[in-house]
Amino acid sequence: MKSYRRGPVLLRGDQIPESTTDARLLAPNQDASWVHSDPWRVMRIQAEFVEGFGALADLGPAVSVFGSARTKDSDPHFDVATEIGAKLVEKGFAVITGGGPGIMEAANKGAVDAKGVSVGLGIELPFEQGMNDHVDLGINFRYFFIRKTMFVKYSLGFIVLPGGFGTLDELFEALTLVQTHKVRSFPIVLVGRAYWQGLIDWIRTTQLEVGMISPKDLDLITVVDTAEEAVEAVQAGISAVAETLNGERNGRQNVNPE
Repeated sequence: MKSYRRGPVLLRGDQIPESTTDARLLAPNQDASWVHSDPWRVMRIQAEFVEGFGALADLGPAVSVFGSARTKDSDPHFDVATEIGAKLVEKGFAVITGGGPGIMEAANKGAVDAKGVSVGLGIELPFEQGMNDHVDLGINFRYFFIRKTMFVKYSLGFIVLPGGFGTLDELFEALTLVQTHKVRSFPIVLVGRAYWQGLIDWIRTTQLEVGMISPKDLDLITVVDTAEEAVEAVQAGISAVAETLNGERNGRQNVNPE
């Protein structure tokens, strides 16, 4: 029987709703009843934040791995994602994914096989993905924006494998936050030059050439091909950020107040 998850709730049969919680929140042309229902939605949103913060507070250093839920285990990128998950654990990181199948499952599998911490941040969708079997710590969210907050808050870097609109959404959300200094610069690594090169070329020859971005914005992205290169790049970026922060702290401590 088809299953449907709405936050922590499991629904089947006639209990499955026609739309998601996100869709109902964002629906246009609602009647005046939203005035009475939206304050309660705020409480639910607050509860999801509290639940996420509480579950992940003691996670420790972690890296998020993104990619398509449609990737089959016969795809070479599945093996690369599995290797990335294992290598991240070997370097002392927990692995965070969206908790679904495909690339997400591969990265979680690699983390579990390497005896590390495997985290899945799921989301309520019209089509049920479910939490893959390699997630040790899983949280299901109703709202995309809360889930995105958890990815950014508890990750020191992003590794992005080939994916679709959802993967691009996470990628450009992260790039925008770093570009606008909403978060401290953290490494964003794309895996698979053949897949990403067209996008990189368009950014360079279109966005950059007409002045929509700055040349230094291209430095926010590192493109690699192998799992080893991906983990080395993200670790180097994390170390660089840590050194910058330590330098700033030492500078403040050495200031002689007058």
